[in-house]
Amino acid sequence: MLDATYKRFPLDPKVPRNGRIKFGTESNGGFRNITIANCVIEDCRGIALETVDGARLEDVSITNVTMRDIIDVPFFLRLGRRMRGPEGTPVGQLRRVIISNVIASNCASRQAAIITGIRGHYIEDLKLSNIHLLHQGGGTAEDARIQPPELENDYPEPSRFGPMPAHGFYIRHVTDIEMRDVDVKFMKEDFRPAFHLDDVKAAYFTRIKAAHTADVPSFVLKNVEDFRILDSRPISDIDVDNVKEKTV
Repeated sequence: MLDATYKRFPLDPKVPRNGRIKFGTESNGGFRNITIANCVIEDCRGIALETVDGARLEDVSITNVTMRDIIDVPFFLRLGRRMRGPEGTPVGQLRRVIISNVIASNCASRQAAIITGIRGHYIEDLKLSNIHLLHQGGGTAEDARIQPPELENDYPEPSRFGPMPAHGFYIRHVTDIEMRDVDVKFMKEDFRPAFHLDDVKAAYFTRIKAAHTADVPSFVLKNVEDFRILDSRPISDIDVDNVKEKTV
C-alpha cells in the first residue's frame, strides 16, 4: 500500500495470513460500546471476538462487511478461561452483540463459523441477520461425527479446535441467540449439517436457507432448550422446548 497499489500475497501455504478484525487476544481491560461498519476483508482471516482473560466484551455492533477468500472461519466468538491476568479475576462475559449485513464468499471449509463459550459460562444475547455465507464445501460424514474439544484454558485460535461437525455454524454454550435471513451455501457437496448446536438455550432461527446434501440433516441439536425455526428452507417450522439429541 505504500505506493498506492494493492497486491495479493502469493498462493503459498508458507506465507502466513494473520490479518483480521479482532478483539483480543489479551483481554483484561474489556471491549465495550463499539461499532464496526463498512469494511472489506480479503485473503486473510475473518472476524474474531475473544475474551479469555476475564474481560467484558459487550454492546458491540458489526455491520456492512464483505469478506472474500477467508482462510479459516468467517466468525469466531469465544468466551474462555485462560485467565492471564490478576489472580482472582472471574471469567469474563461476551454478550449483546449484533452482526448484520455480511457477505462472505469462498471461505475455507475445514471449520464452520464458531460461537462457543465454556461450561457454566454462556455467550449471551447474540443477533445475526442478513448474512450470506458461501464456502468451499467438501466435509465428510466422519467430520459430522466429530466432538470438538472444549479447550477452556487454551489460546483462543480456531485452528486448535480442529475440523468442525457443521459446515455453517457451530454453536456451543450459548444462550439467547437469534439468527434471521441467513443463507449458507457450499461450492462442493458437504456431508455435515449446516448448524450444530450443543448446550444452547433460547435459540430462534427465522428465514434460514441452508444448503444440504441428500439424507444429511440441516440442524443437529444436543442439550438444547427453547428452540424455534420459522419460514426456513428446507426445514419445516419447528418448536422444541427441551431435547437431549435431535436432528432436523
